Amino acid sequence: MSEQSKSGGMKQKHAFITSRGTLDGAMPALVMALNSRRLGNDATIFYTFMGMDVIRPGGIDKLKFYPEGTMGAIPGMPHLATNMMKKWMAEANIPDASEMFEMAQLEGVKFVACHMTMEMMKLKQEDFVEGVEVWTAEEFIKYAGQCDLCLFT
Repeated sequence: MSEQSKSGGMKQKHAFITSRGTLDGAMPALVMALNSRRLGNDATIFYTFMGMDVIRPGGIDKLKFYPEGTMGAIPGMPHLATNMMKKWMAEANIPDASEMFEMAQLEGVKFVACHMTMEMMKLKQEDFVEGVEVWTAEEFIKYAGQCDLCLFT
């Protein structure tokens, strides 16, 4: 028999993929996975390529926002844009990335590192924050195939 979620529907599985180690690359998956858990669903974030920086110790605190196009190439612009984004988040009472990550951990979001990316970047399990699992792309694809929702953020 299937479980019911807190929203009254059947419990679902949701997967999110984060491939960028930037503020705007990490936050969408954290927000959606956290809200998924709060609705009573299973939520997993699969980190690959530069997204692996998010799950490294202290990495979440170093995330920056890089404007697209030529604006992002202006010296000092990422610093200015990051501070502006953080200010807007604070004014809107949105937790910063570090707080959001901690909430997600405490509320049961599963964090998964991509094995292939680990091999490519010569990373080991101990290079990540506590609780991160390691899956191959094949394992993630099998999992994602069973999900009700799978988003690339």
